[in-house]
Amino acid sequence: MTFLAITYRTFSGTKEIIDLKVPKSTQWVVYKDNSPAYFVDFFDLEKESNAMMNSLVLCAKRPIQEVLEVINKKHNINLSIPKITRLGLKKIVKSEVRELDLKPIPEEWLSYSL
Repeated sequence: MTFLAITYRTFSGTKEIIDLKVPKSTQWVVYKDNSPAYFVDFFDLEKESNAMMNSLVLCAKRPIQEVLEVINKKHNINLSIPKITRLGLKKIVKSEVRELDLKPIPEEWLSYSL
């Protein structure tokens, strides 16, 4: 799948974020240990992992960050959605298109998570 690698300059330095070419509120790039590892699409219900995330986030009306925190505590991992900056001041330094093969979050992490 094709993503954008966008490098931002912030007060704390430069930061590269992998994002969708056309961002949607139901699609997320999930980072594991501060590098892109998984892709979640709440409405791609053909993949069981996405259907489970749909249930955990949309049906339960919880933010994805909260669901990831619960998964992190239960399985002792570090999943996150990256933030560019906390202050809101950022400048795009460069962006490039990258082809990445990001898998869905493993189902065993999602079963009985909440």
